[in-house]
Amino acid sequence: MSISIDNAFVKQFEREVFEAYQRTGSKLRPTVRSKNNVKGSSAVFQKVGTGLASTKSAHGMVPVMNLNHTSVEATLQDYYAGDWVDKLDELKVNHDERQVIANAGAYALGRKTDELIINALNASTNTVTDTAQGLTIDKVLEAFEKLGAQEVPDDGQRTAIVGWKQWSQLLALKEFSNADYVGSEDLPFTGTQAVKWLGTLWIPHGGLPFNSTTGVRRCFWYHKTAIGHASGQDVETDITWHGDRAAYFVNSMMSQGAALIEGNGVVVMTCDETPA
Repeated sequence: MSISIDNAFVKQFEREVFEAYQRTGSKLRPTVRSKNNVKGSSAVFQKVGTGLASTKSAHGMVPVMNLNHTSVEATLQDYYAGDWVDKLDELKVNHDERQVIANAGAYALGRKTDELIINALNASTNTVTDTAQGLTIDKVLEAFEKLGAQEVPDDGQRTAIVGWKQWSQLLALKEFSNADYVGSEDLPFTGTQAVKWLGTLWIPHGGLPFNSTTGVRRCFWYHKTAIGHASGQDVETDITWHGDRAAYFVNSMMSQGAALIEGNGVVVMTCDETPA
């Protein structure tokens, strides 16, 4: 005969997984355009063209901009991260096994969220021309110029994600790490996980695309509105008791998707990581 799990145990576990996902899950979700509580198997993001202002004659009709409206669809997919918690094993370990599994599930789902966003970024073909070097100041300025030439808003909603090799290269640039250039409040050594530079939030990330054959890492500089992320179901946890195993099965799950909305709002910086 099956044993019912105590309701307080279930609620506590669900809360711990959700809090862990919020705390240590996705790095990139706050940096893109996001829709929550999507109903159905996909989400549609509207893309509006550029308007043009013009004059009118006295008593004439106001000119119509005739904005071009297109849509981009992000397909939702279901993801799961589960594991077993043996009832008696909890008595034999000196750590909180429940919290360990809650964190592990949250990390796994957070990495998957970032992977979806990175795959959408990787669909952009808007790249810098210099592929033979690491992340140099010239490459950064070329990407900066591309964003400006394409009229990507410089409104504090730009984000750049780079690999850890490129993060080390940035730290070697005086323009990035010297208070005379960036101000003491934005120095990278005050917080190595994110830095504000050139009106952009720079974040190191270990999950960026890497070609092991060519040794090239793809880094991205983008505006928040260029990528759409949709969630049909945020992280949810299901816990069931299996008497034949004398264990709880803890399953964390979510339903999410991402899509590239505006390719011009993303600049790809390809960086060589092969040893010198």
